Amino acid sequence: MSPTTRSSGARWAVLLLTAPFFVLFTAVVLAPLGYALWLSLFKEQSSGLGFGGTESVFNGLGNYLVTLADPAFLDGFTVVALYAVLYIPLMLGGALALALLLDSGAALLRRFFQLALFMPHVVPGVIAGLIWLYLYLPGISPIVAALRDGGIAWDFLGDHALSSVVNVAVWEWIGYNMIIFFAALQAVPREVLEAATIDGAGPVRVALRVKLPLIRGAFITALLFTIIGSLQLFNEPMVMDGVSDGIVSTWTPNMYAYAEAFGKNDVGQAAAASLLLAALAAVLSYFVTKWGNKK
Repeated sequence: MSPTTRSSGARWAVLLLTAPFFVLFTAVVLAPLGYALWLSLFKEQSSGLGFGGTESVFNGLGNYLVTLADPAFLDGFTVVALYAVLYIPLMLGGALALALLLDSGAALLRRFFQLALFMPHVVPGVIAGLIWLYLYLPGISPIVAALRDGGIAWDFLGDHALSSVVNVAVWEWIGYNMIIFFAALQAVPREVLEAATIDGAGPVRVALRVKLPLIRGAFITALLFTIIGSLQLFNEPMVMDGVSDGIVSTWTPNMYAYAEAFGKNDVGQAAAASLLLAALAAVLSYFVTKWGNKK
């Protein structure tokens, strides 16, 4: 077989093996994005005096301009920013601490705690929201009753709705990220840790000066996914929307898009809001990745 034939066969093999990925990528990413972009360029307009139904009219960038000028949409980003300030340090810091504790060997029943900490992530977000909604509702919540008996009046669904949503999200995701960090820690060469110990480094110094720098890649990946997940906040506040005084239907950008699409039947503006949110996620992902790649 000639080199040219082998090279041609290798190219066809590469195309054959990568074709399923590109087909799925086109079907689940590019096609929906293209369809959303198309929808965002139109708006529904009533014909005549409003008795003749509605028709789709080309609106260009009008939906984007209306969305960017809507205070409800912009306020959603303020909520997401406050949520991220609370959620990201708590979740990633807690996951790192748990992973380091399990990796140190100081924790008894390591496998049991790995499974127990990961189990909340198995619960779907909507179900998790319903579970915690029960624990937040006055009159039926044992937590609210215990706090009241102790003289503490804490309104989980009112003034402290944001912290309540953060608590649910941390409960859901801390175990998942702990597993990621623990797996990265298990890949750290044992001889490196032994050398640091021989040099006189204690457990805390080994954790901070040796282990953490060596799992930087895993931390950046988890941070990236956490930032994107924070921008997409939807399930937990959506479940609490009907009973919470502190959460409205446009509380986050995702909830705003949902309200526009299914509350007002304004699919064009919902698509515009979704694409603006996706663009922001892409920009943040770029800067986080660029920062993470720095030596």
